Amino acid sequence: MTDLGEIMREEGGRYLDTRFTTADQRKAIRAITGCRTEAMGSVSATCEECHAEYRLFRSCRNRSCPQCQSEARSTWLAARQAELLPVPYLQVVFNVPAEFERLASYCPETIYDVLMRSAGQALIDVGWSRLHAQLGCLMQLHTWGQNLARHLHTHCVVPCGGFSKDGRRWISLEPDDFPVKALSTRFRTLLCRAIRAAAREGKLERLPDTVSLDHVLAVVIAHERTVYAKPPFGGPEQLLAYLAQYTHRVAITNERIESYENHQVTFRWHDYRDGKDKTCTLEAMEFLRRFLQHVPPTGFVRIRSYGFMANRNRKQHVDRARQLIGRSGTPRPRKPLEPIRLCPQCYAARRHERIPHFAPDPDVAPQLNIPHRPPPIHRLVV
Repeated sequence: MTDLGEIMREEGGRYLDTRFTTADQRKAIRAITGCRTEAMGSVSATCEECHAEYRLFRSCRNRSCPQCQSEARSTWLAARQAELLPVPYLQVVFNVPAEFERLASYCPETIYDVLMRSAGQALIDVGWSRLHAQLGCLMQLHTWGQNLARHLHTHCVVPCGGFSKDGRRWISLEPDDFPVKALSTRFRTLLCRAIRAAAREGKLERLPDTVSLDHVLAVVIAHERTVYAKPPFGGPEQLLAYLAQYTHRVAITNERIESYENHQVTFRWHDYRDGKDKTCTLEAMEFLRRFLQHVPPTGFVRIRSYGFMANRNRKQHVDRARQLIGRSGTPRPRKPLEPIRLCPQCYAARRHERIPHFAPDPDVAPQLNIPHRPPPIHRLVV
């Protein structure tokens, strides 16, 4: 099966020679190129099926790599599912217009942080002002659409309810009671204030003269379809399972890549406008450009929580909420992930069982020798 690592090994060197890349993007290219190849080294492992010894290539553990950290991803999902409350949930999505997304091309860390903070604060403010309750949410930043184009938005998992001001009562809500219009207005207000504050603090100095901040903010204020809030199909478990696909990777999974030949990459994507699954074929350089624009800045936290679900006192608040709702105690702990390690031969014989495995392909192409190089001195042109 074609994967992103194979495409990186074939096209990564040419991309670095001909395209502008940031330090984070170059790091991702080197990591994904060498992931589970001889460049990362190997260790001896024993197959749990036939007990034969084989060599297991190490993974890069880069958070943009689509074939790394499956155990960490499963652990995160199990922990979040254990925190679910016995109430309805909402999927709340905060969107921004395309003009605002252009700012992220020059100042990604600042723009991403402003977007997430504004969305989280908007939920808290509207919860107090309209619902008289302290809401909580788990938020994840996505910078991509299904076709890998830039589409900046956040997904939020929001319980339908919250604590009263004195913390002694649980205020239950129906999904239809959620004030979407008020939330959208408050979000746009906070977003514009935060952008102006960032500009005054000099955090947007990399913006070129051709980008008018006043014009961008005017478009944001006029943008009506900012917030989407609906109960998730399949319940909160399915929504968390979807978000878990991108907790430790970005943009695309290897399963969606259909083929790579003649410097052309074909992958599947879902068009939400008409609800149909489609295929997209891109020239390899364009495919890598689209993928690499979603590599997050070093140290940036893409998963955050706000309100009573904030990390500091999340466990105590979840336990208290269960008691107030009427179901005290914690749910039965899930069985921890126990992946089966199989050699390539046993894995090939049992592929139809969809067993998690960590065996590498024995015929992996060698890694390209990609040297470090400084970024160009000219500005990025979008």
